[in-house]
Amino acid sequence: MDRALGFPPLSEQRARRWSGFGNWDTTYFPSLVGIEVEEIREGFCRMRLPWRRELTQPAGVVHGGVIATLIDTVVVPAIGASYDEPVRFATVDLHVQYLGAVTETDMVAEGWVVKRGRSTVFCEAEVLSADRLVARGLLTYAVSSAPRPD
Repeated sequence: MDRALGFPPLSEQRARRWSGFGNWDTTYFPSLVGIEVEEIREGFCRMRLPWRRELTQPAGVVHGGVIATLIDTVVVPAIGASYDEPVRFATVDLHVQYLGAVTETDMVAEGWVVKRGRSTVFCEAEVLSADRLVARGLLTYAVSSAPRPD
């Protein structure tokens, strides 16, 4: 079953605000790495990271830091797109389990909100390569009630 179907679609306003995630005027780290958004829903996001040789380490497999970056990035829209107004949030904890190596194939990550509190959000993420689970992540984010500029 497609995990995304378990999460409601974004409202028109939220979809408009999040449709440009990753397509910024300034080059930020996620776009530098090459992460592409495929789908954003309320509490869920799917991203793709096309394989490039520059993402590998000397043994020829994708560097673990790249996979951790994908895990940390995929939950950002899943968290933020559930708020009507922009809010500040930051990673408090990131736990990654590497379950397999990635060689010369794209990676697809899905991230979702497990529990949302007033100031803390708990998320999970999975990374697949060639339809094989290669990493899982557990994340905790702190959310500030102070709105942030868009």
